[in-house]
Order: sequence, then C-alpha cells, then structure tokens
Amino acid sequence: MAGAESQGFNDFVGMRIVEAGADSVELSLTIEPRHHQVHGIVHGGVWCTLIETAASIGAGVWLGDAGDAVGVSNQTDFLRVMRTGTATARATPIHRGRRQQLWLVVITDDEGERVVARGQVRIQNVESARGLGVADVS
Repeated sequence: MAGAESQGFNDFVGMRIVEAGADSVELSLTIEPRHHQVHGIVHGGVWCTLIETAASIGAGVWLGDAGDAVGVSNQTDFLRVMRTGTATARATPIHRGRRQQLWLVVITDDEGERVVARGQVRIQNVESARGLGVADVS
C-alpha cells in the first residue's frame, strides 16, 4: 500500500493498524485526553477519522495498482460515550465495483461488545490521485 511507511495524520491521532487486507481492516486507538471534546468524551471527529481511515486502507489494498482509492462520503453515527480505554475499528466491504466502493466500519470499546460508533464510507476508484486538488492554471 502506497504511503504505508509514513502514516502522517494517522500517527498524529495515535491510531495503529492491526490488520490491513482487501476484505477486512482493523485499527486500534488508545483514548487519551487529547481525543476528548469539552465534556471529557471522545470527539466525534475522532470516530470519523477512524472510520474514514479504515475504509480507505481496505479500499486501497483491494484496488491495488489499478489506481487510487479516495473517500467521497463519510456518514458516521455516534452511539455511545467513551472516555478511556482502547477503541477498535473494523472495516468490511459492502460493495466493490469498477468506479466506487462502499465500506462499513464498526467501532467497539475495550470489550468488543459495545458499539460506540458506526459508519460507512463511499470510495471513488480513480486512475491517479496525484492531480487532485491542484489548480488548473492553463
């Protein structure tokens, strides 16, 4: 997977890749005060980040050298409060097609029984992401 040696934002957040395959991805995150919002619970953006990352990794592994997988939609539901412990995000594909993929991600608490958030991410399969976000000055 391109960029696996440098995790950038993933390192900044503190998430760890436990498993990364074409059919399943697992990430973990030890909750720290830096992940909290003002009320001392995990900020919803942290859950969105785990969901987006897990789905994108799986989509990229599946697509391989055929192109780049880029997120176009992230819909996340926040279901339970979490203040401490380790969260685990597990991603599985719902649909993988020629142009798009759809991945389901479920985040559970330490015991793996309580779902704290869930989401789905729509991924666009593109030939190359190198030119994305670059202004056309011609």
